Amino acid sequence: MASIEEKVQKLLEPIIENLGYELYDVEYVKEGKNFFLRIFIDCEKGIDLNDCEKVNNGITEILDEENYIKEQYFLEVSSPGVERVLKKDKHLNKSIGQKINIKLFKKDENGKKEYSGNLKKFDNQEITIQQEDKEIKIERKNISQIKTVYEW
Repeated sequence: MASIEEKVQKLLEPIIENLGYELYDVEYVKEGKNFFLRIFIDCEKGIDLNDCEKVNNGITEILDEENYIKEQYFLEVSSPGVERVLKKDKHLNKSIGQKINIKLFKKDENGKKEYSGNLKKFDNQEITIQQEDKEIKIERKNISQIKTVYEW
């Protein structure tokens, strides 16, 4: 059975693309006593408040009609941000050559829980980053989060 996020993504992706944006990610989370459905959108020129409002107005009615979420929730539409979480292979593909930060669930055999470097390649089993003159391979099953790094 598909998760709420997968159902919402399948439902909204064509609508959001029709509005001229990419559906970057969908998150359904409970924080405290509140539920949040977060829709992350992206496009080449970047995202501003008007873009978020346009997408919000374009998806609210269809979400209410489909009624996938029985609990009361807050809908948030936003950009994935400058330093964005890379969850999907399509996100990793767009980030080849860029600096990323990888957090592990627990310390590895080197006693490290975090790595940074340029994303070199990836497959279903591992992520490879380049740190100056050395290549580091990290098993995907050990990774809790991958995020782009913006050099301020």
